[in-house]
Amino acid sequence: MSTIYDVLRRPLVTEKSSYQSSKLNQYSFIVAGSATRKQVKDAIETLYDVSVVSVNIMNTPAKRGRRLRSRRLLVRKPGHKKAIITLADGQTLQIFEGVQ
Repeated sequence: MSTIYDVLRRPLVTEKSSYQSSKLNQYSFIVAGSATRKQVKDAIETLYDVSVVSVNIMNTPAKRGRRLRSRRLLVRKPGHKKAIITLADGQTLQIFEGVQ
């Protein structure tokens, strides 16, 4: 990783992540494949000026789908690395404000 801007790819907005952001103070991001917990924590704290309590990272596998005509399995979406960040009490991220 050359800079902290290369660590975070995009925020992950789903039904589960919107519940986590509103009730549990946790936010989900898609991160680079070689990102570590410390790099993700430093990137979040530097870019958004918040204090991170914990970082959980998981690799999500590629999702497969079927073609309708031939019914063969296809890999449609590639796998990615997901980070769930827990912030200190009373802190929020502005990019998730409209989601709640």
